[in-house]
This record gives sequence, structure tokens and C-alpha cells, in this order.
Amino acid sequence: MAAAPAIVRVMEKAARKAGGRLRRDFGEVEHLQVSRKGPADFVSKADRAAERILWDELKVARPGWGFLMEEAGELEGDDDKPRFIIDPLDGTSNFLHGIPHFAISIAVQERKLGSDDWGDVTAAVIYQPITDETFWAEKSRGAWLHDGRLRVSGRRQLHEALIATGTPYQGHGDFAEWSRIFGAIGPEVAGIRRFGAASLDLAWLAAGRYDGFWESGLSPWDTAAGCLLVREAGGFVTDYRGRSQPICDEQVIAGNDPLHSRLHKLVANSLK
Repeated sequence: MAAAPAIVRVMEKAARKAGGRLRRDFGEVEHLQVSRKGPADFVSKADRAAERILWDELKVARPGWGFLMEEAGELEGDDDKPRFIIDPLDGTSNFLHGIPHFAISIAVQERKLGSDDWGDVTAAVIYQPITDETFWAEKSRGAWLHDGRLRVSGRRQLHEALIATGTPYQGHGDFAEWSRIFGAIGPEVAGIRRFGAASLDLAWLAAGRYDGFWESGLSPWDTAAGCLLVREAGGFVTDYRGRSQPICDEQVIAGNDPLHSRLHKLVANSLK
């Protein structure tokens, strides 16, 4: 059993405070004031309120750190400090339709040594307010659900594998590309699920609930925490060309070693 490091405790405290607000608003979902941010891309009053709580809590706990947030965008911090990457409500459409599957995602990203560029993600928290589950990871210390160590699934064969994905929707994603990939993967696996929150897809993959994952057209706040969780649980995360990056968002394939390899081959061949 590992005690959560200080930075994870700070992140979890902020997530739990914001999560309490989301739970209250979820109970009043029909009364939320909702504005349109784009086609089928809604941002709610609850979303903005949760982000403000996270920002208020974390800026006090870690003065001078930067922020990259879904709603507020990038807020520069001190040149020598890390930044938080935050999605205050991953699964907004689920939330607004009364579906209890959404999460708060927070990651810490360090600067590359001697550079202004951003490098490794070193800490992550994904909190599901409805189930009260806290998935967390610290680089080189493993991935955890509360105080229980996480391991990716040990399944090795595609026909045994349950795969998660996200699907294109109005104004977002490449339907033709997704259809080709689905056509390649679907006949080979035990099942495919689309639950509508990429951060939880990756957390569940780290926990062995899913065996693999693919999606494209995501943003850093969708995957930054989840990528670290999967890797620290013994899995692999790359783009469709097999390249491993600190944050895979535009293209993501994730799974244990043998399944990642098989999924990568199917995806690559489908896009030739």
C-alpha cells in the first residue's frame, strides 16, 4: 500500500471540492443554465463553476504554477514551474442528459530540462464524483485506485478483449476514418464500448476493466492524466503511428503490450 504523495493529495482535495459542486448540480440538471459553445458541444454553468473551484484551490496550494484548462485556456505561470492540465467535467453531454458517467481530470506536466517546451506528465488524478472513485498516479510510483494498486488487463487475445472508444459526432471527428478503424477492430474483439468520457475510459483501462482503447481528435485535458495512469499501470499509449508522447490526444491507442501491438497493426492497416 502506498501513501499518496503531497501533490496528489492537493489535486484530490481540489477534485473532491469541485466534485461536490458537480454532484449537487447533477441533482438539479434540468435547471442548469446551458449555453452553446459549438455544434453539439455544450458548456454548462456547472462546468465553469467546477473549473473555477479547481483553479482557486490549486493556485493557492501551488503558487506560480501554470494552468491549461478546457474553458479558460492557458494561463502562464512562472518559467521554472510546472502546470496543471484540467478538464473540470469530462463527459459534459452525459452530465447534461442525466447520465451518471463523468469525471474531473487533473494532471501535472513538467517543463523539459533547459527548455521552454513542455515535457513529461508526472502526476495525475481522475475523480468520478458519482461513484466517489479516485484514480491517481505518480511517475515511477505506479497507478492506484484509492490505496489499491492498478494493473492493466492480462488478456492477450483480441477475441477476449473489451475495447473502449469515442465516436465522432456533429461537427467533431472524422467519420470516414473512424468507420475504417471500427471495421477493422470490430470483427476481431469481444466487444466495443462508447461511454462518452475519455478520461474514465483510460482510468478503467488502467484498472483492467477495459482491455484497449482508441480515439482521435481529443485534447490534452482529455488524456493527460489518463495517459500517465495507463503507463504506470503497465500499459502502452501511442498515436496511430506507434509514437509514444507525454500526452497522446490527437490520436490514441492504448492497451497492454500484446493487445496494444495488435490494435496498432489493425489501425495502421485500416488507414493505408
